[in-house]
Amino acid sequence: MGSSLRNLSRDAVEAIVRQVLRDAQVSSAGGNVASSTEVQPRKSELVVSISARHIHLTDADVETLFGQGKTLTKMKDLYQDGFFAANETVMLIGPRKRMLPSVRILGPTRKESQVELSYTDAISLGIDPPVRESGKLEDTPGCVLVGPAGVVELKRGVIRAARHVHMGPEDAAYYGVKDKDMMKLRVESGVCSVVFEDVLVRVGKNIKLEVHLDTDEGNAVDLEHATKIELIK
Repeated sequence: MGSSLRNLSRDAVEAIVRQVLRDAQVSSAGGNVASSTEVQPRKSELVVSISARHIHLTDADVETLFGQGKTLTKMKDLYQDGFFAANETVMLIGPRKRMLPSVRILGPTRKESQVELSYTDAISLGIDPPVRESGKLEDTPGCVLVGPAGVVELKRGVIRAARHVHMGPEDAAYYGVKDKDMMKLRVESGVCSVVFEDVLVRVGKNIKLEVHLDTDEGNAVDLEHATKIELIK
């Protein structure tokens, strides 16, 4: 073999080398395609939504508030697939007997009822809720919910939702982050440009790229008239 190679012209040797390299590239590409576990980074359209005050309820609390056998009825779908704003609302009463007369319920139902308020809402109700990730309800205050069929007294569950970004595995790979990491959100809007720090990353399958701010945060930066929005690691 060595002798035959020495007798080949330089052009012939270069042609053989080029063919070997092409074969190696095809083999490598085939290996990548066959791997179903590899996540390819992608950049999705970034959506920033204002999450107004709302309530998540258990099935049992829905029945207490609206009647035996009652379930939530859909008013409109939310941006994330499978989630919706319900037609049903309840009155929310704080410890100072101050109240919000009509707070929207979001579906589907959950294992534990939870109330999400802005800081302005909380002050008006006389509640001092901590800033928490959704579902983290240890040592949180409660409130009273009043529906057309009954009353629910929550011993805990009132929070100010931590600003966060939902994303799927592909978007997480693109930004180089993982679940529970923190990011920054820069919003440019005239003279109200702001960088929000401590944006909690929440990664899940079949999830669209979406940042949630509460009403106070959205109003502070005049989100409706934003000219540029950027998510930063």
